[in-house]
Amino acid sequence: MSDSNSRSSFGSNAWRRLRRNTGAVAGMLLIVVAVIVSILAYVLAPDGTPYANRMMLETGGQKPGFRIHVLAMKQERQVRRTGFFSHLLKGQPDTVTYIPIRNWRFAGNDIIIARYLDEEETVRERYSLSKVLFAAEMAPGNRLKQWQQEITTNRIKERTYWLGTDKFGRDILSRLLVGTRVSLSVGCIAVIISLTIGILLGAVAGYFRGVTDDVVMWLVNVIWSVPTLLLVFAITLALGKGFWQVFIAVGLTMWVNVARIIRGQVLALRELPFIEATRALGFGHTRTIVKHILPNILGPVMVVAAGNFATAIVVEAGLSFLGVGVQPPQPSWGLMIKENYNFIITHNPMLALIPGIAIMVMVLAFNLLGNGLRDAMDVRQ
Repeated sequence: MSDSNSRSSFGSNAWRRLRRNTGAVAGMLLIVVAVIVSILAYVLAPDGTPYANRMMLETGGQKPGFRIHVLAMKQERQVRRTGFFSHLLKGQPDTVTYIPIRNWRFAGNDIIIARYLDEEETVRERYSLSKVLFAAEMAPGNRLKQWQQEITTNRIKERTYWLGTDKFGRDILSRLLVGTRVSLSVGCIAVIISLTIGILLGAVAGYFRGVTDDVVMWLVNVIWSVPTLLLVFAITLALGKGFWQVFIAVGLTMWVNVARIIRGQVLALRELPFIEATRALGFGHTRTIVKHILPNILGPVMVVAAGNFATAIVVEAGLSFLGVGVQPPQPSWGLMIKENYNFIITHNPMLALIPGIAIMVMVLAFNLLGNGLRDAMDVRQ
């Protein structure tokens, strides 16, 4: 009972200290918001299509706040609507085709539009109402004015691109929201892989020392001597380009730092009296490491995990920028910078700066939380 109470007391004290750290709380709130956004990305995004990949080349490269009317026309082939959970996970393909327009008018059974080409040019196009509406919307009981009202109300809408559009006319805000999934997923899987390998090898090396320590440290030094980006390139090229390959490649390159830190912490703890007491009581090595050593180095582990999460986001963005990470059309913050970086020296630098700011904010949030966890979980307090 006393052991349970002491653990509860330590946890509550650590949480109390963490809450008093303004930077850590701010970082934690940003991370919580990012997690919620990543889960509800396709619901929150103005463009809820898979990968937020709705293209309108006429509206490419527009600045934040760009507004335009679009005419939604029925597609030649029917697209089935997905269920809620499928929409939440993968998005909903467009059931209509969108045409950007400046103005429109009706002429009998036709609609005449001024199709938007760029800021200065338009082209006149004429479509029959039957080509715009579905058969169900043109039931025999409906009249011409009702069809026109249906088009004006439900088929012509004003779209606002709050963060602008990329060179393909895709909504930057939507791709930024969906891209949150990639960054958080890569960070999460990379941290799990790096902590699993690093803690295992670091704890074994620090606890048993001798030949075991020499072998583990030799492996650590070999991996450490290879530049991280070069090692990631090699793993990525061996596994292939893609979404899941990035997780594995980033995770397998980040365990080295974890192993070195854990080894140092275990070396310091194994000589303390309470570890000597576990040996005297006849506890096994596994129980000593898992129940008595690792809980006492939880603070450094948390700091390393938060730092690795931030590093994984940066490495993934760099890989995607160089073309060996997440592949188009799947949105990634690094890929968005690559697709729009040429706008930096032209008229619209925000298209590349916005995903860069998102990367900076997420990295800062994890670093602030890591520093707060380090101070809150310091057993010496």
